Amino acid sequence: MLRIAYFGPQGTFTEQAARALAPGEDLTPYETVRLALQAVRDGAADAACVPIENSVEGVVPTTLDGLSDGDPLVATAETILPIHFSVLKRPGSGEIRTVASHPHALAQVREWLETNLPDATPVASSSTAAAAVGVVEGDFDAAVSAPVAIEHYPLEELATGVADVRDAQTRFLMVRRPGELPAPTGADRTSIVAAAVNRTGTLSDLLVELAGRGINLTRIDARPTRSNFGEYRFFIDFEGHVAEPRIIDAMTALRRRCHLRFLGSHPRADEVAATIEEGAGNQDFLDAQAWVDAVLKGEGA
Repeated sequence: MLRIAYFGPQGTFTEQAARALAPGEDLTPYETVRLALQAVRDGAADAACVPIENSVEGVVPTTLDGLSDGDPLVATAETILPIHFSVLKRPGSGEIRTVASHPHALAQVREWLETNLPDATPVASSSTAAAAVGVVEGDFDAAVSAPVAIEHYPLEELATGVADVRDAQTRFLMVRRPGELPAPTGADRTSIVAAAVNRTGTLSDLLVELAGRGINLTRIDARPTRSNFGEYRFFIDFEGHVAEPRIIDAMTALRRRCHLRFLGSHPRADEVAATIEEGAGNQDFLDAQAWVDAVLKGEGA
């Protein structure tokens, strides 16, 4: 049985994602994303499930920073969960004066709260499940939590299926220590961190290397290096697998321009196949290399 760390406590969407990515495995909650990732680095866990981005609130900065610092970790799988919340309270409790949750969750139910609990004060907590614990302990009157929280805490639902944006989704990663990668499927995602020098056109140069090879980006974000003011690391996701000739060609070009950290290649949860432009398929790169090899052998030009 694999040991899976996840961003807890129990009763979060991350627990639901971990169940989906590692059914039947031994799940252990950790208080923060960094602690879950460190458990993998230290060998206390075989893998960690962490949130990476939400369709409403964007990326999860603590996950980006946690993957870029410390010993390397790579993503080997992902899942995407629809995000609908439950509003939980203590059985028999009266007026709702405070509603707690993670800031991302509060932002995604702001309109519902204004309509249904206009006199309640939103209070930020470290996670949706921590908010539920706070309700149990009497710190708050209600919590906006993942539906799975009702399995862990003696609370009752005031409402369920709550979401201002009906199609809100969060993507989660399963990350491990570097090792054998999942095989290419044709519908894969590769992730890197590029620590580029601070000069004019740096980001443009990186994107040109990808665009020139017909590689489609799925996400790009910038985070400060936290060492020198104005210096940033670029987190880039793009279609394709690092084992493909066209991706290998792009990665070697990028590595010549800046320091790279490889964050993984794995199947996309949405199973969307990579967009391949004419002349930019893997066979095109193989044919080009074969032509160069022939030239070097004096077999043609």
